[in-house]
Amino acid sequence: MSLSFILPLVVIGLLLVYAVSVYNRLVALKNRFENAFAQIEVQLKRRYDLIPNLVETARAYMSHERETLQAVTEARNGALAGLQNAAAHPGDPGAMAALAGAEGALGSALGRLNVVMEAYPDLKASENMRQLSETLTSTENRVAFARQAFNDAVMQYNTYKQSFPPVVMAASFGHKQDAALLEFEDSAEIQAAPKVSF
Repeated sequence: MSLSFILPLVVIGLLLVYAVSVYNRLVALKNRFENAFAQIEVQLKRRYDLIPNLVETARAYMSHERETLQAVTEARNGALAGLQNAAAHPGDPGAMAALAGAEGALGSALGRLNVVMEAYPDLKASENMRQLSETLTSTENRVAFARQAFNDAVMQYNTYKQSFPPVVMAASFGHKQDAALLEFEDSAEIQAAPKVSF
Protein backbone atom coordinates (compact mmCIF):
# COMPACT_ATOMS: atom_id res chain seq x y z
CA MET A 1 0.00 0.00 0.00
CA SER A 2 1.15 3.45 -0.80
CA LEU A 3 1.51 6.32 1.61
CA SER A 4 -1.01 8.37 -0.38
CA PHE A 5 -3.65 5.73 0.40
CA ILE A 6 -2.78 5.16 4.08
CA LEU A 7 -2.48 8.83 5.09
CA PRO A 8 -6.11 9.76 4.21
CA LEU A 9 -7.33 6.65 6.07
CA VAL A 10 -5.36 7.66 9.18
CA VAL A 11 -6.73 11.22 9.02
CA ILE A 12 -10.31 9.95 8.60
CA GLY A 13 -9.77 7.50 11.47
CA LEU A 14 -8.46 10.26 13.75
CA LEU A 15 -11.39 12.54 12.85
CA LEU A 16 -13.81 9.72 13.58
CA VAL A 17 -12.19 9.01 16.96
CA TYR A 18 -12.33 12.71 17.81
CA ALA A 19 -16.02 12.94 16.81
CA VAL A 20 -16.80 9.94 19.00
CA SER A 21 -14.97 11.53 21.94
CA VAL A 22 -16.92 14.80 21.48
CA TYR A 23 -20.20 12.86 21.37
CA ASN A 24 -19.31 10.86 24.49
CA ARG A 25 -18.29 14.00 26.39
CA LEU A 26 -21.56 15.76 25.46
CA VAL A 27 -23.55 12.75 26.66
CA ALA A 28 -21.56 12.54 29.90
CA LEU A 29 -22.03 16.25 30.64
CA LYS A 30 -25.76 16.09 29.85
CA ASN A 31 -26.16 13.06 32.11
CA ARG A 32 -24.29 14.90 34.86
CA PHE A 33 -26.65 17.90 34.84
CA GLU A 34 -29.70 15.63 34.59
CA ASN A 35 -28.45 13.72 37.64
CA ALA A 36 -27.84 17.01 39.45
CA PHE A 37 -31.43 18.00 38.72
CA ALA A 38 -32.58 14.67 40.15
CA GLN A 39 -30.90 15.71 43.41
CA ILE A 40 -32.84 18.99 43.36
CA GLU A 41 -36.00 16.99 42.73
CA VAL A 42 -35.37 14.80 45.78
CA GLN A 43 -34.83 17.80 48.06
CA LEU A 44 -37.79 19.77 46.71
CA LYS A 45 -40.08 16.75 47.10
CA ARG A 46 -38.87 16.45 50.68
CA ARG A 47 -39.69 20.11 51.19
CA TYR A 48 -43.11 19.74 49.58
CA ASP A 49 -43.82 16.75 51.83
CA LEU A 50 -43.01 18.83 54.92
CA ILE A 51 -45.33 21.70 54.00
CA PRO A 52 -48.62 19.81 54.62
CA ASN A 53 -47.31 18.88 58.08
CA LEU A 54 -46.49 22.53 58.72
CA VAL A 55 -49.96 23.59 57.56
CA GLU A 56 -51.69 20.95 59.69
CA THR A 57 -49.71 21.92 62.78
CA ALA A 58 -50.50 25.57 62.21
CA ARG A 59 -54.17 24.83 61.47
CA ALA A 60 -54.67 23.54 65.01
CA TYR A 61 -53.64 26.94 66.39
CA MET A 62 -54.84 29.22 63.58
CA SER A 63 -58.35 28.08 62.77
CA HIS A 64 -59.45 31.51 61.52
CA GLU A 65 -56.47 31.92 59.14
CA ARG A 66 -57.88 29.58 56.48
CA GLU A 67 -56.99 31.83 53.54
CA THR A 68 -53.31 31.89 54.45
CA LEU A 69 -53.18 28.13 54.97
CA GLN A 70 -55.06 27.55 51.70
CA ALA A 71 -52.64 29.83 49.84
CA VAL A 72 -49.69 27.82 51.14
CA THR A 73 -51.32 24.55 50.10
CA GLU A 74 -52.13 25.85 46.61
CA ALA A 75 -48.63 27.27 46.16
CA ARG A 76 -47.15 23.95 47.27
CA ASN A 77 -49.29 22.07 44.74
CA GLY A 78 -48.27 24.51 41.99
CA ALA A 79 -44.60 24.09 42.85
CA LEU A 80 -44.96 20.30 42.84
CA ALA A 81 -46.54 20.45 39.36
CA GLY A 82 -43.70 22.72 38.19
CA LEU A 83 -41.15 20.29 39.60
CA GLN A 84 -42.76 17.34 37.82
CA ASN A 85 -42.67 19.23 34.51
CA ALA A 86 -39.05 20.29 35.06
CA ALA A 87 -38.07 16.74 36.04
CA ALA A 88 -39.43 15.52 32.72
CA HIS A 89 -37.31 18.13 30.89
CA PRO A 90 -34.26 19.07 33.02
CA GLY A 91 -32.44 22.04 31.56
CA ASP A 92 -35.37 23.12 29.36
CA PRO A 93 -35.60 26.93 29.63
CA GLY A 94 -39.41 26.98 29.82
CA ALA A 95 -39.56 24.25 32.46
CA MET A 96 -36.83 25.90 34.54
CA ALA A 97 -38.60 29.29 34.37
CA ALA A 98 -41.95 27.72 35.35
CA LEU A 99 -40.33 25.95 38.30
CA ALA A 100 -38.60 29.14 39.40
CA GLY A 101 -41.90 31.05 39.24
CA ALA A 102 -43.75 28.35 41.22
CA GLU A 103 -40.98 28.32 43.83
CA GLY A 104 -41.25 32.11 44.08
CA ALA A 105 -45.01 31.83 44.71
CA LEU A 106 -44.41 29.15 47.35
CA GLY A 107 -41.74 31.22 49.06
CA SER A 108 -44.11 34.19 49.13
CA ALA A 109 -46.94 32.09 50.61
CA LEU A 110 -44.62 30.65 53.25
CA GLY A 111 -43.43 34.17 54.07
CA ARG A 112 -47.02 35.28 54.65
CA LEU A 113 -47.56 32.21 56.85
CA ASN A 114 -44.49 33.13 58.91
CA VAL A 115 -45.85 36.64 59.44
CA VAL A 116 -49.24 35.31 60.54
CA MET A 117 -47.62 32.76 62.88
CA GLU A 118 -45.82 35.53 64.75
CA ALA A 119 -49.16 36.40 66.34
CA TYR A 120 -49.48 32.92 67.89
CA PRO A 121 -46.97 32.41 70.74
CA ASP A 122 -48.33 28.94 71.56
CA LEU A 123 -47.67 27.86 67.99
CA LYS A 124 -44.14 29.24 68.06
CA ALA A 125 -43.50 27.38 71.34
CA SER A 126 -44.84 24.06 70.03
CA GLU A 127 -42.18 21.34 69.97
CA ASN A 128 -43.68 19.88 66.79
CA MET A 129 -43.50 23.27 65.06
CA ARG A 130 -39.92 23.74 66.19
CA GLN A 131 -38.92 20.36 64.77
CA LEU A 132 -40.72 21.09 61.50
CA SER A 133 -38.95 24.44 61.29
CA GLU A 134 -35.53 22.87 61.81
CA THR A 135 -36.22 20.18 59.22
CA LEU A 136 -37.50 22.77 56.74
CA THR A 137 -34.41 24.94 57.29
CA SER A 138 -32.14 21.94 56.74
CA THR A 139 -34.04 21.06 53.58
CA GLU A 140 -33.75 24.64 52.30
CA ASN A 141 -29.97 24.38 52.71
CA ARG A 142 -29.94 21.10 50.81
CA VAL A 143 -32.01 22.63 48.00
CA ALA A 144 -29.51 25.49 47.74
CA PHE A 145 -26.55 23.09 47.53
CA ALA A 146 -28.30 20.85 45.00
CA ARG A 147 -29.26 23.86 42.89
CA GLN A 148 -25.65 25.07 42.89
CA ALA A 149 -24.43 21.62 41.79
CA PHE A 150 -27.04 21.56 39.01
CA ASN A 151 -26.10 25.04 37.79
CA ASP A 152 -22.40 24.11 37.83
CA ALA A 153 -23.13 20.99 35.75
CA VAL A 154 -25.24 23.02 33.31
CA MET A 155 -22.42 25.56 32.96
CA GLN A 156 -19.91 22.80 32.18
CA TYR A 157 -22.25 21.31 29.58
CA ASN A 158 -23.00 24.65 27.93
CA THR A 159 -19.36 25.74 27.96
CA TYR A 160 -18.17 22.53 26.34
CA LYS A 161 -21.02 22.51 23.82
CA GLN A 162 -20.37 26.12 22.82
CA SER A 163 -16.60 25.76 22.51
CA PHE A 164 -14.83 25.04 19.24
CA PRO A 165 -14.76 22.43 17.65
CA PRO A 166 -17.62 20.72 19.63
CA VAL A 167 -19.96 23.59 18.62
CA VAL A 168 -19.65 22.42 15.02
CA MET A 169 -20.74 18.86 15.87
CA ALA A 170 -23.11 19.32 18.85
CA ALA A 171 -26.25 20.01 16.84
CA SER A 172 -25.69 17.02 14.58
CA PHE A 173 -25.38 14.85 17.71
CA GLY A 174 -28.77 16.05 19.01
CA HIS A 175 -27.46 18.70 21.41
CA LYS A 176 -29.08 21.73 19.78
CA GLN A 177 -30.39 23.74 22.72
CA ASP A 178 -28.35 25.05 25.63
CA ALA A 179 -29.48 23.85 29.04
CA ALA A 180 -31.00 26.53 31.29
CA LEU A 181 -29.83 27.36 34.78
CA LEU A 182 -32.28 27.09 37.65
CA GLU A 183 -32.48 30.60 39.08
CA PHE A 184 -35.17 31.54 41.55
CA GLU A 185 -36.53 35.08 41.68
CA ASP A 186 -35.04 35.49 45.12
CA SER A 187 -31.66 33.92 44.27
CA ALA A 188 -29.79 36.39 46.47
CA GLU A 189 -31.94 35.43 49.45
CA ILE A 190 -31.58 31.72 48.70
CA GLN A 191 -27.82 32.01 48.66
CA ALA A 192 -27.99 33.40 52.19
CA ALA A 193 -28.83 31.07 55.02
CA PRO A 194 -32.58 30.62 55.29
CA LYS A 195 -34.28 32.24 58.25
CA VAL A 196 -37.23 30.30 59.57
CA SER A 197 -38.29 31.36 63.04
CA PHE A 198 -41.24 30.17 65.05
